Amino acid sequence: MVQTHNADQAELTRFDAVAHHWWDLDGPLKTLHGINPLRLQYIRDHATLAGARVLDVGCGGGILSEALAREGAEVTGIDLAHEALLVARLHAAEQNLRLDYREISVEQLAGAEPGTFDIVTCLEMLEHVPDPASVVMACARLVKPGGHVFFSTINRSPQAWLMAVVGAEYLLNIIPRGTHEYARFIQPAELGHWIRTAGLALRDVQGVRYIPLLERYSLTPNVAVNYLVYAQRP
Repeated sequence: MVQTHNADQAELTRFDAVAHHWWDLDGPLKTLHGINPLRLQYIRDHATLAGARVLDVGCGGGILSEALAREGAEVTGIDLAHEALLVARLHAAEQNLRLDYREISVEQLAGAEPGTFDIVTCLEMLEHVPDPASVVMACARLVKPGGHVFFSTINRSPQAWLMAVVGAEYLLNIIPRGTHEYARFIQPAELGHWIRTAGLALRDVQGVRYIPLLERYSLTPNVAVNYLVYAQRP
C-alpha cells in the first residue's frame, strides 16, 4: 500500500471522498458532530483554552478545530487529506473564524516547531495511521513543558469490534462501512506505554459510552470501546 508520510493513501482517499459531507450534521460523519461536545468538555476540564495556542492533529474538515477556536484558542489544524482541508478552510471563512490549516504531517511539524503549543489534540486519528507511536512521539515534541496532550481512539477488544465495527458500520449504519480496521485498534496499555516512552505523564483515561436510542455520548469508567486520554509534558 502506498504511504504518504505516516499515513496510508487509501485512508486519505477515503476521507477525501467524504470531504463535502464534513459539515452535514446528518451525513456520514454525523458521529463526529455528535461526540464533539463531549470531546470539547473533556479538554476544557483539564486545560484552559482561552488564549492558548492549540494544535489539532488530524483535523479533517475542522469540527473540533472550530469548537476550540470558539473557546478563544489560537488554533492550528493539520491533516494530509487535501480535500478535507479545503472544506475546513472554506467553512472557517464562512463562519468568520481565524484558523491556521496546514497540509503537513505531525512528524514534519514536530521537526520544524518543537515545543510550540500549549495544547495538542489528536482525536479519532491514531487508529488510522500505520505507526501511531510515531504520532504520539511527535505530539509530545510539539507541546510546551507543562502543556497538555489529548488522545482518543478505540480499544482493540471484542466489545469494540461488536460496537464500533459490526454495530456502527453494519447494523446502525451511523458511520461509513470500512471506516475502521480492527487490527489497528489500540489497547489503553499500548497507548499508555507510547505516552510514557514519549516523555509524557499519563494523567487520565476515560471511556466513552454511546446510547443509540438517545444519540447521546457520555463518559464512563469502562474503556472497552472508545476512550479519551489526557497526558501532560512535565
